[in-house]
Amino acid sequence: MYQLLKQEGTARRGVFTTVHGTVQTPAFMNVGTSAAIKGGISSYDLKDLKCQVELCNTYHLHLRPGDEKIKALGGLHRFMGWEGPILTDSGGFQVFSLAQLRTIEELGVHFQSHIDGRRIFMGPEESMRIQSNLGSTIAMAFDECIENPATREYTQKSINRTVRWLVRCKAEMERLNSLPDTINPHQMLFGINQGSTYKDLRIEHMKQIAALDLDGYAIGGLAVGETAQEMYDTIEAVEPYMPKDKIRYLMGVGTPANIIEAVYRGVDLFDCVMPSRNARHGHLFTWSGIININNAKYELDESPIDPHCDCPVCQRHSRAYIRHLMKAGEMLGMRLAVMHNLYFYNTLMERIREALDEGRFTQFREEQLPILSKRI
Repeated sequence: MYQLLKQEGTARRGVFTTVHGTVQTPAFMNVGTSAAIKGGISSYDLKDLKCQVELCNTYHLHLRPGDEKIKALGGLHRFMGWEGPILTDSGGFQVFSLAQLRTIEELGVHFQSHIDGRRIFMGPEESMRIQSNLGSTIAMAFDECIENPATREYTQKSINRTVRWLVRCKAEMERLNSLPDTINPHQMLFGINQGSTYKDLRIEHMKQIAALDLDGYAIGGLAVGETAQEMYDTIEAVEPYMPKDKIRYLMGVGTPANIIEAVYRGVDLFDCVMPSRNARHGHLFTWSGIININNAKYELDESPIDPHCDCPVCQRHSRAYIRHLMKAGEMLGMRLAVMHNLYFYNTLMERIREALDEGRFTQFREEQLPILSKRI
């Protein structure tokens, strides 16, 4: 259940209550694709890094180790040792981005596994059953991720099919939640808005899925090649048609600046592989801008990654040491870098919430946007 506490313009401060705990929003969901954050971060580390929600991937966990095995082991929470909320995406994005030789039909999608080439079928019912086996807090509806750019004709056909798939997702989830052996009978369902960059189609689709009265709503199909301004324009077009009493999630976004701008436009939840992926390549976020720890200038630098950060890494280790680890190919270097970036992102969300609580988010946005996007 989502409760809106306060608004500043379109920006929202809220609380999202789930069977696995309460989430203060706006919030960033830390991405643990295969039930782990890449870079050697455990579920127990995440508590120290201020993580509120973890996101896991339906497609990857279905292929390996298999969702039925995870169910037999007590579900995803028990499997990975994480007690807080977990959101599982539907597998749709991966089917369309990773799978080879896919064929879309009304029932769903036939595709080849990117791991071993075996033929698999996934549709709305299959996606819901897999996510029910995982026992996540929030399940995402199975949708088609439309490539950008897409023709208007194809986009229209695709969103019509996505609505039909969503109706099937809802019916199947209600059935699964009523079964006696379901791991999480309180599993929530979020619908996903699609429509490429056609604003009128986005609005039409949002109205259709809002009528289904789901637990939350996501904006999908962005951050896939369009400009940042096109993304912001799309959010602005759709936002007035998103239910005010439901949580809103912008999928796969993004940079600190993207997040601040999307909060400004009324979004509550985010996820992105950027903080962990960038960290593994030495790109670290700080309150003064972005640094590349691999640069030679940090070779003898005894200061922390960010003097303004109180994360476990900045309290204990120097730039020189982390640079050495990265250069030596030591796994610890990646681990420390990922820990810092995740802490930074979760602290950014904390500061956004504080600014909203105190009625100064507009000022926070103006001050932070030029700094956080700067490369040092």
